[in-house]
Amino acid sequence: MALFTFKLPDIGEGIAQAEIVGWHVQVGDRVEEDQPIADMMTDKATVEMESPVAGTVVRLAGEPGDQISIGAMLVEIEVEGEAVAAPMPSVEVIEAEVPGEAAIEEAAPVEEARAAAKAGVQGSEAGPVDPVRLPAQEHGVEAQPILASPAVRARAKELGVDLSQVKPAGDHIRHADLDAYLLYGQGQGYRAAGRSAKRADEQIKVIGMRRRIAENMAASKRHIPHFTYVEEIDVTALEALREQLNAGRGDRPKLTMLPLLIVALCRALPDFPMLNARYDDEAGVVTRHGSVHLGMATQTDAGLMVPVIRDAQDRNVWQLASEIRRLADAARTGKAKSEELSGSTLTLTSLGPLGGIATTPVINRPEVAIIGPNRVIERPVFRGKEIVAAKLMNLSISCDHRVVDGWDAASFVQAVRKLLEAPAFLFVD
Repeated sequence: MALFTFKLPDIGEGIAQAEIVGWHVQVGDRVEEDQPIADMMTDKATVEMESPVAGTVVRLAGEPGDQISIGAMLVEIEVEGEAVAAPMPSVEVIEAEVPGEAAIEEAAPVEEARAAAKAGVQGSEAGPVDPVRLPAQEHGVEAQPILASPAVRARAKELGVDLSQVKPAGDHIRHADLDAYLLYGQGQGYRAAGRSAKRADEQIKVIGMRRRIAENMAASKRHIPHFTYVEEIDVTALEALREQLNAGRGDRPKLTMLPLLIVALCRALPDFPMLNARYDDEAGVVTRHGSVHLGMATQTDAGLMVPVIRDAQDRNVWQLASEIRRLADAARTGKAKSEELSGSTLTLTSLGPLGGIATTPVINRPEVAIIGPNRVIERPVFRGKEIVAAKLMNLSISCDHRVVDGWDAASFVQAVRKLLEAPAFLFVD
């Protein structure tokens, strides 16, 4: 037997070290060649490291959150035969540029078991999801695994709950599934509020994507003097137009408010070039961009990402709807490419039906503005001497006051408002 030392390879130009996001193996585990062993995060990407040899893991370099230098020991593996030099491992890069502040409504959550097991980050379920084998079924049917995080299993043990009796809402058991079982399972029926089992306090280490988000948000607020402007917009006619377009869409994607809003933004921006810009505060240079590369703040289980719609000004509403869906799915599944996660000149952030009355979004540095549409609500309004029902939406914009004056931001939003309230002008020159 021999000891094989797998050293962290050079995984990117200019990268001196990488952070351990999560382990796929533990000491004592048997690994095969090309089997994933760890996820390592650099400044802009998560890299899946694979074992170059088969053997038994005898030592790991550290805990999730630790930084490992390039060339330092990552894993030691006991192998048969004589020790050999480590070949360059194959890696799978999952691009993940740190995002803006909120999420587009099209983005659906990542499969949570995959995200938890892959990221190894202690989130609301406090740790990676571990498989638990159910008892063997009758008639020789092989036992089926059920996934549950260590925190969920520890809580179930404290409560005396057999996890094989808990039916998960998804593909692994979560705290919410335990809560439902305690409320309605075991023949107990409904429990009054306040009588559900008390949870133990949890300490969650801020690492990986969550740490990157925290660092970028802190830097944005520390360096950029934000101001926010909010305007109410009557979108009654716009919503009627959207319904008409959807009624005849055929096999094209269903339109939400976002593609129509993007068209309005792109039509208004040429008169307000200071908003479609990036500010290099170290060099003291503002770059006003001629094309609109629109970032879409997107919620995923791995964290908030900002995929970019390139040349949004050249796309029609159906093309925008398709691109929003495609990018959201790519971000959700971790398949977004590097060029799809960088280079935005302006960011749009939407919480969809959770949009609230108003938002104060944080700017996606080094951009100088971020726009947030809020929830559409129906309210009575005066039209002349009559009171009618109208669909209203607040539009929020946060700007970098070093580059954008309040008058310019307000004038831009008013120009967008005119287009949205008379939507026929969205489609005429």
